[in-house]
Amino acid sequence: MDLLSDILSTVRIQGTLYFRTAFTPPWGIEVPALGRAARFHIAVKGYCWVGLGDDRSVELREGDMLLIPGGAAHRLTDVDGRAVKTLDRVVAESGFSGKGALAVGGNEADAVTQLACGHLSFAEGADHPLLRALPDHILITSEIREVQPWLDDTIRALSREVHYGAAGSAATVNKLAEILFIETVRAAAETSPDLQRLMTAVADPRISRALAAMHLDPARSWTLDGLAQEAALSRSRFAERFRDLVGLAPAAYLTEWRLQKARAMLVDTGDGIGSIAARVGYKSPEAFTRAFGEAFGLPPTDFRTRYRPH
Repeated sequence: MDLLSDILSTVRIQGTLYFRTAFTPPWGIEVPALGRAARFHIAVKGYCWVGLGDDRSVELREGDMLLIPGGAAHRLTDVDGRAVKTLDRVVAESGFSGKGALAVGGNEADAVTQLACGHLSFAEGADHPLLRALPDHILITSEIREVQPWLDDTIRALSREVHYGAAGSAATVNKLAEILFIETVRAAAETSPDLQRLMTAVADPRISRALAAMHLDPARSWTLDGLAQEAALSRSRFAERFRDLVGLAPAAYLTEWRLQKARAMLVDTGDGIGSIAARVGYKSPEAFTRAFGEAFGLPPTDFRTRYRPH
């Protein structure tokens, strides 16, 4: 079973917005926070600085890409520490209509810095230890791209689509952005200890079998002994290794995963609450409703009404 694909399809990561920019100094933009989203900036031409809060800044050089998994507020500037205007104000002053480039300080042809920007969204209530393990930013440099061919190809293709905007490019960019997220997570695992542990769990020949068992059959009455047997480990060794890699006890992970699958079913299907409860391992709709409400702040029926696409 492809655990990473199952996780990402359940939290439903989707490319939802993209645009390109053309900046001529001096310029500075404050990008607001955006919940349930991951933002990215690709330096197609020139360079810029990205201020990340706590007085931290990252230089983005031509060919680099920065992913901000939590959608935190940040600053884009030509010079580190430059005063900034809000994104809404910059858009209004530039007359940007959503077509072409967001040009600031001059015309597009003369721009010193050109970026391809966008964000990916996660489903309402989506959560997983993998998402919690992501660092607050991931910098992909030209040097990293050289040794990550899939990631390099994806960044090149996405940059071209954003720049040229041919027929059907919106759908193409959205799919490429999803691939970009996956490939960036893989690349970042080498430098992020928390993320590396989660990726190790997904690939571990023993722990991954227990994870796959829970993912394939969340309704089963799994016990610690049963999961340890799946992993071919002793009960104590399995519990210790699972917690070390995943960051949760097996029972806690199973509970979270059951509720995430139920959340996805509520918005993706018209199945009844009783049916969903049984499919994710709850013996009664009442028990499921209590657990779901505690986790998401709404009972299942209200959650479906609010967030299911109409």
